[in-house]
Amino acid sequence: MKTNQISKNKRKTWIQYGVFAVAAIALYATGMHTEVIGFAQRGLLATGLMNPDVEEIAQIRNNQNNQDVPVTSNLIKADLKLKLIDRDGNSSSLEDFKGKVIFLNFWATWCPPCVAEMPSIDMLYEEMGDEVAFVMLSFDDDFEKAKDFDKRKGYNLPIYAPGSNLPAMFQSSALPTTYIIDAAGNLAFTHKGMANYGTDEFREFLRSLK
Repeated sequence: MKTNQISKNKRKTWIQYGVFAVAAIALYATGMHTEVIGFAQRGLLATGLMNPDVEEIAQIRNNQNNQDVPVTSNLIKADLKLKLIDRDGNSSSLEDFKGKVIFLNFWATWCPPCVAEMPSIDMLYEEMGDEVAFVMLSFDDDFEKAKDFDKRKGYNLPIYAPGSNLPAMFQSSALPTTYIIDAAGNLAFTHKGMANYGTDEFREFLRSLK
């Protein structure tokens, strides 16, 4: 009796493994695994544990302003010569956004953490797109994939493909990576990995960089 029960349990376990394997293969075959993993990681972002740490940066800048110390004293100039190609094939560069705060994000459709943080970036763009220049730089081999993804999700974000080699200061081994450049052209913030950018704290941080 016990032997039969053990045998049944083993068969049940192997059937479950088989179902999971088939599901996994189907997800990878259709390319949906990235979005499934990204959706799961979005739950981690919702905890607030991955919020970008901008409090210390904002405090330093406020202290310098109150003491009449140039904010630029502890910052380095961003290399704005990075060339960009927009969704319509037009060429530009970061220099075209000089004088505005720039939200520069490196991403790809095959990157689950990129997919996970995208809704928070879209929310931020909807609220601050008139105040901040958003540059969503896709690292997909085929830029059409990035455009299709953006359209399918209903984001309509300002997505670009690199039009030149990345300047040394923007060469990151991590995706996603986000750089914030202040209105004076200084690199004010760098974050490697996913984050939740749809917070009041982060919006106030961006406004402080004008």
